[in-house]
Amino acid sequence: MSKSHWDNVYGSKAADAVSWYAPHLAESLGYIQRTGAGKAASIIDVGGGESTLVDDLLDAGYTGVTVLDISEKALDVCRRRLAERASQVEWLVADILQHRFARHSLDVWHDRAVFHFLTDAAQRQAYVQQVTHVLKPGGFAIVGTFGPEGPTQCSGLDVARYSPDGLHGEFGERFRLLDHGISIHRTPWDTAQQFVYCYCRLEQ
Repeated sequence: MSKSHWDNVYGSKAADAVSWYAPHLAESLGYIQRTGAGKAASIIDVGGGESTLVDDLLDAGYTGVTVLDISEKALDVCRRRLAERASQVEWLVADILQHRFARHSLDVWHDRAVFHFLTDAAQRQAYVQQVTHVLKPGGFAIVGTFGPEGPTQCSGLDVARYSPDGLHGEFGERFRLLDHGISIHRTPWDTAQQFVYCYCRLEQ
């Protein structure tokens, strides 16, 4: 993951001019609410960037929200948008594969559109190790990637595409698949992008 690449992307485009932009991530919020995690649960939005999911989580009353992104420029946009409410969120500027998380410190891990950039098997293994390390036993992982008919590139980078079984298979038997979904995201220029979501629980 290249910090300079993503700083350039976020520094050169408006928040609503990137392909993954959506006014609200209703699907992501729905999965998080389905976990049944309490309002004080520890929730991370991985690669949250300029996403409005954090706004919706705060609006829904969640108080233990962390947003992680490799680009500080992206997080700055988010912080400015939230204004005074930004102080209610923990902000992490970090490479998800290298950040040193406290063990068993999160209840919910959410990632929309980071995992599919990990085109190397070693990267994906390191990512899954991070999720396994940081989630509390019984915690939840919600991961959204491009589906089998999704783009082959995004922001000038190659991506991997997944079926629901293929995506869950990357995480292994310790992650019990609770549900999956396939949806179509409309980019700001009205192009269709197929997404796959897997909603899993880390077994005790």
